[in-house]
Amino acid sequence: MRSRHPIRDWIEYLPAWLLLKSLGALPRRWALTMGYGIGWIVYWCWRRLRRVGWRNLELAFPDLSPPERKRILKRAFRNLGRLLAEFSQFPKLTPTNIHRLVRYEGLEHFLQARARGRGVLILTAHFGAWELSSLAHSLYGYPMHFLVRRLDNPRLHRLIERYRTLGGNHPINKAEAARQVLGALKRGETVGILMDLNTQPHEGIFCDFFGRAACTSPIIAAFALRTDTPVVPGFLIWDEQEHIHRLRFAPPVDLIRTGDPQRDIELNTTQFNRVIERMIRQYPDQWLWVHKRWATRPPGEPDLYDTT
Repeated sequence: MRSRHPIRDWIEYLPAWLLLKSLGALPRRWALTMGYGIGWIVYWCWRRLRRVGWRNLELAFPDLSPPERKRILKRAFRNLGRLLAEFSQFPKLTPTNIHRLVRYEGLEHFLQARARGRGVLILTAHFGAWELSSLAHSLYGYPMHFLVRRLDNPRLHRLIERYRTLGGNHPINKAEAARQVLGALKRGETVGILMDLNTQPHEGIFCDFFGRAACTSPIIAAFALRTDTPVVPGFLIWDEQEHIHRLRFAPPVDLIRTGDPQRDIELNTTQFNRVIERMIRQYPDQWLWVHKRWATRPPGEPDLYDTT
């Protein structure tokens, strides 16, 4: 990887540090208001992101009217502003006050899976205030490991990692994941994996997602099939009525085993995609629509974002 200039690192780091510190100094209610404002500004000023989000909504929901797509997209940017505000408040969260922000639904599914003694793989996505989900789970007494890709800017990476690990969670670099994940599962520990991003052909396999082939990481299926670890879907959902987040766990996904290892990985990765898709269809404005989920195409297929 090409070396970075220290001045460039500082130029990227200082605005992020100032933004987190400024929002973090505010009461949460004010921070949320500011976060929503930032989301609104980004929606109107960052045309490229807006166009990517619109294109994704066309691909995923071709039957929606333009006004409905616009409404979802605006609220998706609002969700990103909420994520930023909640992230800035992490240093204030403790085991004694986390219940004011996050409440469990289906915790028994996680606990029953953990009781098997084979560890737990949490299937999740860039959904709601996803950074808050792992912190809340740790503050409730269930620290976990989570997979991350190191940021190019080392200062910015350390800043974000410091917030992410305030509750005792442990990051695992995706580039070195195999040994650490297998070790954690062998010890009966929990590993959370976000699996809704586009991957490159050498890292992923093509599986259906909203009716289109999407290059998807098979990492959860590979680990689950190898270790017989339960895969528990877990998503953080914003409740607009009560103004709290609900950390919802579903029963473990039944693994498909046909006797063909590669086929099993494909079938299980596809059903994991369906779990994420169902959640997005239920709460469409809480997903990361500004990511080019269908950027990698099967050989011979055209670029789906050539107009963005």
